[in-house]
Amino acid sequence: MHAHGGHPILLALGLLLSLDQNTLAASAAQTARHPNILFILIDDMGFGDLACYGGNHSRTPMIDGLAREGIRFTQFYVNAPICSPSRVAFTTGQYPGRWKITSYLDTRAMNNRRGLADWLTPTAPSLARYCAQAGYYTAHVGKWHMGGQRDVGDAPSISRYGFIASLTNFEGLGERVLPRFEPGRDGRPFVHVPTRMSAELGGGPIHWIDRHAVTAYYVDRALKEIRIAAGQNRPFYINLWLDDMHTPIQAPPAMRGDNSPAARYAGVLEEMDRQLGRLFDAIRADAALRENTFILLSSDNGPEDGWGSTGGLRGGKARLYEGGIRSPLIVWHRSIPAAVAGSANEKTVLAAMDLPPSLLTWADVHTPTGVRFDGLNMADTLLGRTAPERDQPLMWVRPPDRPGPNNRWPDLAIRDGDWKLLVFRDRSRPELYNLANDRKESVNLAGQHPDLTRRLSDDVIRWDQTLTAPPTSVPE
Repeated sequence: MHAHGGHPILLALGLLLSLDQNTLAASAAQTARHPNILFILIDDMGFGDLACYGGNHSRTPMIDGLAREGIRFTQFYVNAPICSPSRVAFTTGQYPGRWKITSYLDTRAMNNRRGLADWLTPTAPSLARYCAQAGYYTAHVGKWHMGGQRDVGDAPSISRYGFIASLTNFEGLGERVLPRFEPGRDGRPFVHVPTRMSAELGGGPIHWIDRHAVTAYYVDRALKEIRIAAGQNRPFYINLWLDDMHTPIQAPPAMRGDNSPAARYAGVLEEMDRQLGRLFDAIRADAALRENTFILLSSDNGPEDGWGSTGGLRGGKARLYEGGIRSPLIVWHRSIPAAVAGSANEKTVLAAMDLPPSLLTWADVHTPTGVRFDGLNMADTLLGRTAPERDQPLMWVRPPDRPGPNNRWPDLAIRDGDWKLLVFRDRSRPELYNLANDRKESVNLAGQHPDLTRRLSDDVIRWDQTLTAPPTSVPE
């Protein structure tokens, strides 16, 4: 058991150790068939920010410890290089463009100008809904950003997507945490417009928390939701979607170093890891939770320029180069074979939209008739039992509001095997890379492979043109 100091760990342990042991024993048989799932999603964390992914620091010992007991995946991709569509893929198991969400959700006017929906349609496939229908206790804690932001006060509640309980931030409705920001470096009050707009929407109780203490608040709530699930003898599916490492970056006062951007970022990363450590320790310390809980940890997209590390990958947030779409993924569970625990799967290409069909398999929950995922069922791969080659390509569309300087950022991208192509919708300026030899995307081979370039261009442009076709969905 690691000591983290202060009253939060006492609260965490108290929540779990106070559980009635008969209740935990009774729930053990239930969770043996329907295991608990805790999905931690970090905001704007770069592929190279964690020490276990090559980071040049030791700011994340708790997450790195999780990786030493689990599996790291080095070819895991989110399905969009920006927050809202990335989260749609994690939720639905489908390409986010099917639901007209290809960039971050903003005001109604801004969404309309970019051709975006104001929120994810509630009848879209939802991992949480299917788990809840099978008897799971479901909770969403943290950032939502799939409806209910800015001036969109009539978005569906998070419960419409299958969550029994929720606590979110200024990117959603219902009970939420709104951050109190400190003055800027010029001493003037810092005004965060989305937070102010959220406060004016109403739609649920609001908790004002210092920005640097928000993650601790979310971890406390996640522990509370775990306690509720155990008290009801139910397995749980819980999202813990942090808004670290998103700007504005405000580390705890004692963890700011020289107050440079790099020092402040490192302080936020270290504090986030410390808080997650409380949660990991609480799960390990309880026999029923330790034996029957899957933990997944990832990031929703690459880092903003000037902040996190891509680990040398090209690009970053909002771009279709590897630094924008390749993310860490750590999976932890006691059933991971000892021979692969602590290892990295560097072979299998995985995607965010693979998680819903895979986790439903873990949970022994059947997908409703009529639902078709774009993602693949990679349940055995995520547990280290297999390491297959991906048998179908992955494709991406750039956020429409992020063309880059002088319209330099390609519109579309496709990965098929080791090959990755980026291209504009008019077929101009193709870039072809062999990622097995050149994961930094530094040598454009399009001129040397014209037939392959043409085929991949055809495939991704055709996909882009047909993506808006209504997907199969089922009633709520």
